[in-house]
Amino acid sequence: MKIKFHYILLLAVGFGLASCALDNYDEPTSQLTGRLVYQGNPIYLEFNRVSYELYQDGFGKTGPLGSTFTPEGTFSQLLFDGTYKMVVPNGQGPFLWGEEADMPDTVTINVSGNTEQDFEVIPFWIINNAQLSGSGNQVTGTFALEQIVTDANAKNIESVTLYISKTMFANSQTNVAITTLEGAAITDINSVSLSAAIPELVPTQNYVFASIGVKFAGVDDLLFSPTEKITF
Repeated sequence: MKIKFHYILLLAVGFGLASCALDNYDEPTSQLTGRLVYQGNPIYLEFNRVSYELYQDGFGKTGPLGSTFTPEGTFSQLLFDGTYKMVVPNGQGPFLWGEEADMPDTVTINVSGNTEQDFEVIPFWIINNAQLSGSGNQVTGTFALEQIVTDANAKNIESVTLYISKTMFANSQTNVAITTLEGAAITDINSVSLSAAIPELVPTQNYVFASIGVKFAGVDDLLFSPTEKITF
């Protein structure tokens, strides 16, 4: 019985040491940050909708690290130093990238300490000169639309929507009021205007947030204007 007890004790000590060794590995300390951009200008998206994936060869890992872009089109990941490959999964985002946009399918990123890396894409259209303002209980958004992709990959505008929210995430998930105009009803892409009434807010507050979203035919993810705070 003593022999068995000693073996059990040795095994327990061994497992304990192994566990301590695993626990003593350094945590990742290098911050990778960046943005989705078109010609250096940020791409605005819906909260928690468009994802990205990061791959690193070796270390026994074959699956990706990843998350979603922020509404401002930014990303941030805490990593070990090394070489990573970044992709946006097919079908994600209101833009082209990779082969259809004559760009690399994968962006190689060398992480060494805190690293910044932008991710170039080509949006189907862009929103220009977006102006969001309030008067009384009304919010009005005026803007222009410019088509960027005009080849076989072009997308028609399905609709444009003005979103009003109590929080800084003014989109289809969090709005308290919306006004939508079908794409076929847009008579002048250089001058589009939408208005929506602010409903009674509970609890009350004297401000809202507003943004403009554009839906393209056959594309799930919307392109957005920057969200603005409007006091009334």
